[in-house]
Amino acid sequence: MNYYKLDRRSFLETSAALSALSLWSIGCATLPTATLAPSARSIKKATIRGAFLYPPADVVLAGKCEDSWSKQQWFTWPGNQYEPEAQQAKFMEQVRRICEPLDLDVRVDDTPIYTSAAIEVFIQDVKRSKPDALLLFNFWNSFSAKIQPILEAYQGPIILYHPLGSNHQLPPKHLDTAAHTQYIHSIENWAALERGLRSVHSHTRMSQSRLLRVSGKITDEADDTEPFFGTAIHSVPAAHFNDLFDETALTPEMEKMASAVRRRAMKVIDLSDQAFADAVRAHTAVLNLMERHEAEAITIECLFLKHRKPCLSFSLCNGDLIPCGCENDLNASLTLMLGANLFGRGGFQHNPEFDTEENLYFASHCTCTTQLHGPEGKNTPYLLRPFFHQTPKTLALDVQWPTGEPATLFKYHSEKKALDAWGGVVQGSPTCPPVGGCATRVLVKMNDVDDIRTVYPGPHPVLYCGDFARHAKVYAELYGLEIRSNG
Repeated sequence: MNYYKLDRRSFLETSAALSALSLWSIGCATLPTATLAPSARSIKKATIRGAFLYPPADVVLAGKCEDSWSKQQWFTWPGNQYEPEAQQAKFMEQVRRICEPLDLDVRVDDTPIYTSAAIEVFIQDVKRSKPDALLLFNFWNSFSAKIQPILEAYQGPIILYHPLGSNHQLPPKHLDTAAHTQYIHSIENWAALERGLRSVHSHTRMSQSRLLRVSGKITDEADDTEPFFGTAIHSVPAAHFNDLFDETALTPEMEKMASAVRRRAMKVIDLSDQAFADAVRAHTAVLNLMERHEAEAITIECLFLKHRKPCLSFSLCNGDLIPCGCENDLNASLTLMLGANLFGRGGFQHNPEFDTEENLYFASHCTCTTQLHGPEGKNTPYLLRPFFHQTPKTLALDVQWPTGEPATLFKYHSEKKALDAWGGVVQGSPTCPPVGGCATRVLVKMNDVDDIRTVYPGPHPVLYCGDFARHAKVYAELYGLEIRSNG
């Protein structure tokens, strides 16, 4: 799975913006990619300080282990056949594998910690170096109490892995319920470990990203910061986008792009050639405006842009993990950004509806990506049809969601420091008519939800193809967000 790494390549000029299209054929199976040039702003990796806790065998055999079993030279759980040094090497191999595509700098001591004095040294080093998170591995049952001072001393996110068989009876309550801590008690559960590490990566990415807001309600540029993530927000008047669109002439490369989008579609419904031309011009304008303002994400007050509506562009960009939010909605755009980082997939910002007879969730809007399975996953079939609510008839994608696949309804609430994350199963994309709404329509049956109306997350949540509710839950645990979820 590919994840949001902000690989932004050159789109400085209109002709250069789409020159890459000459590298693929008009009849190819996939849509063109949306890419941006690297930002001049440097991205700082998150630092994670780590340690393993267990005593070497010779310490135990010498009766010098700092626990109540030392006089008996006793190897408490996991026992003397666990081979902790070999397990440490295996765990570190997995940490390196998981972190390789992420912006994480993980620093784990080779020597395990097995004395209270060493724990104090570790705590002092953490206080001095101020890492973004801790990663602890407890391989020794009686050392669970020794971890408590670390949890008390460090107030940031902590990933604590306690392998199954390294404990006796119930999991220690002070570990299992510790604040801002992901407690993993399982057998080589690399997926759980990845959820924690990806959460740290995602939070750091959010803190260093810039969201561009395009609004018809302002006349001057303005700057702000989202308080929880620390995401920079730069706002510009809608006239900036409109002028850039109007200045963008249709080039042969853009015509090839429009032709490819048309050929890839299962069906084209009531769209003129001009609609295709305007769609690719809007795509170029979106990318160039982001380039101009060094933004990693954008949201545009787009409903009344008439022929300039960027529905196609937002579909392409979200699929390539360049988050684009509709209608200048801050929370929806931040949700798209967080989801791109945390899940590695583009989301479908939509308006929610509910089939109360069949207890189904209904999502509908005009900017769904065809890359529901990530930038390098299979493309999802689509039709092309006009935006539903306003003339002129601008182009939008009617994406056919895959029946039977898992889906996650996701929403970040900035004003409440809260998340919604609901898992379900796709029931398909009903046709229009008989179902109205907008260009893409999808039905989802939520898992273990008796009344579908209770999942309502407010306007403009984001639907993802994939099972990601537990990713969201881990992120909420580590960073202190409230969460509503069935995951």
